[in-house]
Amino acid sequence: MPLSLQLLETNMNAWKLRLSMAGTLAIIFGLSTLVFTVIMSLAGVFDLLMLGVLVVAFNIIQWLISPYLVGAIYRVREIPASENPQLHQMVDDLSQRSKISKPRLMLSQIPIPNAFAYGSPLTGNRVAVTQGLLKSLDEDEVEAVIGHELGHLRHRDVQVMMVVSFLPALFYYIGFSLMLSGMYRGRRDDSGGAALIGIGFMIFSWVLNLFTLYLSRLREYYADRHSVSVVDNGAKKLSLGLAKIVNTTRKVNDAKKAQREKPSSSAFKALFIADPDRANADSAELAAAGAQVDQKLVQEIMSKKLTFVDKLVEALSTHPNIIKRLQALQELS
Repeated sequence: MPLSLQLLETNMNAWKLRLSMAGTLAIIFGLSTLVFTVIMSLAGVFDLLMLGVLVVAFNIIQWLISPYLVGAIYRVREIPASENPQLHQMVDDLSQRSKISKPRLMLSQIPIPNAFAYGSPLTGNRVAVTQGLLKSLDEDEVEAVIGHELGHLRHRDVQVMMVVSFLPALFYYIGFSLMLSGMYRGRRDDSGGAALIGIGFMIFSWVLNLFTLYLSRLREYYADRHSVSVVDNGAKKLSLGLAKIVNTTRKVNDAKKAQREKPSSSAFKALFIADPDRANADSAELAAAGAQVDQKLVQEIMSKKLTFVDKLVEALSTHPNIIKRLQALQELS
């Protein structure tokens, strides 16, 4: 295919991705507003409104202090420039290419190879790499992974996902409140109707959460594209890095299980570049493709067909299926 046609196809795919994300956001906010309006007209506005304000306030506070929670869970500390000047220079160069201010560079002292971007107005933006990542990946692959995380900061994914994620929680707690209220009042008034509305509200929150997970997966693809745009030969480097992350994470998890240790917490796994809870499944899919972690792996993964179970598991995940993700990167190569 001529280079001009390849560039045109790449640009069209990028626009499709942007439209998919915009469409998903529109669905999430549109459905949320519609259902919230219906519920407010069917029940006491004041009580529901107060509950909504409390849920929103709780999520905002949680977002503001989340960097401290992440730091405590994943044993994060800042990396001084004198400790790893090469890594600092890498982040500085990629930040300039990404047209963002350089985030604070952090080290998560856990063995699982991964990286994540996070922050709030109280702490500023941060990018963390784990000890396992620095030990498992080559310098070029670490560069591609950091490029991905800077993509999240460039696209304000931390803020977007914070806003979107609290909506399912908002509807769930309102529905739960209505259901409990209806059950407590028994047969008085129209308590049965309130309980049914509450149950319906809780079901809707689950449906809304599926859209939130889908948006999270789309933004992972978008961050991958950013890495490719700011890192030389980024598609190849990121593909190899992701494959190594999956395989090494599986080995670490297997070793912990053999020693009867609790796997590392994944409470904030949506922040990670790869889902640690899917490491075993992803690694099995890589093995089924019949290759080792090298460039051959990427080619063989592209030919593997996804099963219905693969698609179902992906629908409930914050990250795309590893095979689909590597196939998308290969198209950008």
